[in-house]
Amino acid sequence: MTQVSNSAKVSTLIDARGPRFGAAITTVVFATALATHNAWFIVAQAVVFAIGAFKGPQFTPYAYIYKFAVKPFLKGEVPTEEVQPPQFAQKVGLLFALVAITGALFGIDALVIGAVAMALAAAFLNAAFNFCLGCEIYLLLLRARSK
Repeated sequence: MTQVSNSAKVSTLIDARGPRFGAAITTVVFATALATHNAWFIVAQAVVFAIGAFKGPQFTPYAYIYKFAVKPFLKGEVPTEEVQPPQFAQKVGLLFALVAITGALFGIDALVIGAVAMALAAAFLNAAFNFCLGCEIYLLLLRARSK
């Protein structure tokens, strides 16, 4: 007997405010890492990024904080977005965190500071202005691939 499977991707929608809240926490974590020169903050953030990159941003510890401590107090309609762009942004963030960790392991301070500063800037853009740089890169790549 032959089984027929539908290979079309199932669309997953998430609360669009969740990744922005996570970006605010990420901004604090990376700013603290820069201020203290403590690589453990970068490692912790890399773990969060890895969860978001491979399971989805809705499964990160920041998403659970948002879901149980912030979302119940918000009113109005819930804005939603596809999960793929924020998940791609988590992969980009993970890449920068891994570069920073590598720099820390080899004592290359400029690499650590540069990678963390760029990730901090991207997180701040999302947190403060609702502009997800990784999401925009995902959409540009998607458009380029469809041409």
